[in-house]
Amino acid sequence: MGSSDYTLDILAIVPARAGSKRLPGKNLLDLHGKPLIRWTLEAALQSNVVDRLVVSSDDDKILAEGKRLGLQTLRRPDYLASDNAATLDVLLHILDTLAKENVRPARVMLLQPTSPLRTAEDISQAVRKMSETGAESIISVCQCEHSPLWSNILGFDGAMDEFLRPEILNQRSQDLPVYYRLNGAIYLAKTDSFLRSRGFFMSNSQALIMPVERSIDIDTYLDFRMCECFFEDLDK
Repeated sequence: MGSSDYTLDILAIVPARAGSKRLPGKNLLDLHGKPLIRWTLEAALQSNVVDRLVVSSDDDKILAEGKRLGLQTLRRPDYLASDNAATLDVLLHILDTLAKENVRPARVMLLQPTSPLRTAEDISQAVRKMSETGAESIISVCQCEHSPLWSNILGFDGAMDEFLRPEILNQRSQDLPVYYRLNGAIYLAKTDSFLRSRGFFMSNSQALIMPVERSIDIDTYLDFRMCECFFEDLDK
C-alpha cells in the first residue's frame, strides 16, 4: 500500500463481540444512562480527528448502536467471535474488507469499548502527538497504581524468602522509580507500519500518558462498579 493509495487519513475501529465470560453482555450494559459502547463511539465522533468510524461485532444489538449514530458496521465472521479470537485478526479482517471497497486509510486507530472514561480530547491528543513526534505508533498508558517492584511470583509453598530484591527492601513507595502500564484506551499506528509489524508495537512507538482516573478498562463487575462510582461522584 503506497501513500497514493490512501483514500482517508484515520480509520477508527471499535471491536465489540457479544460474548464475555467474566462480565456477560458488558458492551451493552447501562453506564450512567448509556450503553457502555456508546461512550467510546461518542468520544470518537466528538474528537473531530476520525475520518471513518467502524463498529465490528457479531451481535445485532451492538451493531444497531453503531447504526443509530450513522456509523459503518461490519458483522464479523464466526471464527472472529470466539473467546480465542485475537484483536489483531479482527483489525486485519476489517482492513481487508475495506480494501476490497477501495477504502485504504493512512492510519488505523483501535478504540476498545471497555474504556468508557477515555475522552474526545484523549483521542485528539494521540493524533497530535503522532504529528508532533513523527512516531509510527502511539499507545496509551497510565502510571501504575502500585509499583511492580513490589510484585513477584510465589513458589508452590507460598514462601516469601526472596520475594523482594534486596535493594528494594525497606524503600518507601515514593522513592521507587515510576512505572507505567498499558491502559487499553487508545492505539494508533500508520497503517503500513501496522501491517508490517502485525500490531501497534514497533520501532518509533511513543506513549500517550493518560491519568489513572480515565484509565479503567472494564473486564469485571468490579471494574464496571468503579466506573459507576466515578459518574456518581460527578453528579454530587
